Formats: sequence, structure tokens, C-alpha cells
Amino acid sequence: MDRDLELRHLRYFVAVAEELHFGRAAARLHLSQPPLSQQIRKLEGILGYALFVRTSRSVKLTNAGEAFLERSRRILRSVQRDMEETRSIGHGEVGSLHVGFVGSAMLTTLPKIFRAYREAYPRVHLHLHESFTSRVAEGLENGTLDAGIMRDGDAVEMLKVTTLFSEPFVAVLPVTHACARQKSISPGILRNDPFVYYPRSAGGRAFEKPLTLFEEYGFRPQIVQEASHWLTILSLVGAGLGVSVAPACVRRIASPEVVFIPLRGATVVSDNELARVAGDSRPIVEHFAQIATNARRR
Repeated sequence: MDRDLELRHLRYFVAVAEELHFGRAAARLHLSQPPLSQQIRKLEGILGYALFVRTSRSVKLTNAGEAFLERSRRILRSVQRDMEETRSIGHGEVGSLHVGFVGSAMLTTLPKIFRAYREAYPRVHLHLHESFTSRVAEGLENGTLDAGIMRDGDAVEMLKVTTLFSEPFVAVLPVTHACARQKSISPGILRNDPFVYYPRSAGGRAFEKPLTLFEEYGFRPQIVQEASHWLTILSLVGAGLGVSVAPACVRRIASPEVVFIPLRGATVVSDNELARVAGDSRPIVEHFAQIATNARRR
């Protein structure tokens, strides 16, 4: 006799136990009665105990049958939950998503993107990692991140990068600067000013791109102080240590000691980008990418 217990044995048993009638249970299972009776006998043979007391007029559960009924129901519920969970994982509705992002992106639409994703996929554990553009790219390359929000990232062959939106650069001056009251300035005016700037380690393109605004006027800014975070850069500018250039979104954390002034004639912009590994078609990543790209259209 085949000694392997199958889920169908449990389903058949539960139907008979709940109906206490082989004919009704067979109709419920869309089976004929003889095969159902045969499978119940096979189940009893596997277990080594009778599950039902059968007479010509009635079917009753034995003590072993009573005990096995609850266990069978529990097993079937558990299997159903596991199947639903597996389908959800396959659809990208459950699991963990690790997203790296640059801090300045939090001054744009990124918080709305995170909120929209949480609302759409509340069962996904969203892990957020603030970092620099270069480290976001590294995380995607080494597999510790699933998606990234970068700013002016370097080209990496294995990454698929989509520009979400672009924004202009603005000059950051202390309120005591001679040009602080002007509505706009030419980048060339800052030729002799010392600069407070972020380090090259944040990303090669992110470092160089804003500087091209000034190279068009025949000079490269003299960087006298580096800082990794915009709050620190603004504080140092406000303290009179120099000037800087920043994406326009940084104006959202302005302090009374600094002013932000548009750069007249500037055509170079800062690109906020969604990055992921090329060819990664996992639904959990695709869903985040869809929400992020949809946000740029609003």
C-alpha cells in the first residue's frame, strides 16, 4: 500500500468529517462515492487507525478521527496561507526592499515616493539607506541594495539609470556677500570667492558637474573646505568661510545666514535618478520603479 500522505487525503477526510455522509461529501468534492471511500480507507491504512465508525445508517468520527480533524484543518489552513504568501512574494507584494538614496533627494519628491510605495505595498519591509551617490551605486553592484536614488551618478555598465527629474543649480552666499541682494548673478562673479563644497568621494560626476558652470567662465573654483552634508555646508557658508553651489532643492533648508541666488545663463542642471541593476525584473523592484517614475509625471 502506498504509505505517502497527500493533501488530497486531508481534504477528502475533512469533507466526510464535516458532512458525516459519504454521498454528500463526494458531491461536495465533485467525486463519485466509491473513489472517495477508497481514499478514506487508504488514509486510515496510512495512519493505522479507523477515523470513522460506519453503519448502514450513519457515519461517525472515532476518537482518533476527532483529534485528526482539527489537525487536518490546521494543516490545510497553513498550506493555504503559505500558498497565498508565496504568490504575494512572487507578485512583489511581500518581502524586503532595500533602497539607497542621497540625502538631498529627501528635499524633493522622494518622501512622497516612499509614502506611495508603503501605501501600495504595506506588507513589504522597506529598508532605507541614506548615503552618497557613489555608495548607492556600489550597493547596487554588490547586491546590498535593490534600488537607488542618485544625483548625477557616474555611468556604470551594469546599472539601468532613469532620470526622474532635473533641477537647476543655485549659488549659495552668506548674507554679508556683496551680491547677496541681487536677483540673479553670473557664475563668473564668484571667480575670486573661496568655495565650501562636498568631497569627490561622493561621486565623480556629482562632484564635477556643478563646477562646469564656472569653467565656462574660464576658472575652476578654489575649494577651501569640504563637508559631506548640506546642513554643514550651509552653516559654513553662513559663517563666512566661503560660497557654494547647490541643487535648487537645498533652498528648503535655508537658514537666515545664507541666501540662494539663481545663476544667470546657466544651462547645466542636476539630475535626480532612479538606479537599479540592468535586467533585474523582480516584481518587488519593478513596483518601486513604477511608483518612482510615475511621481515625475505629477
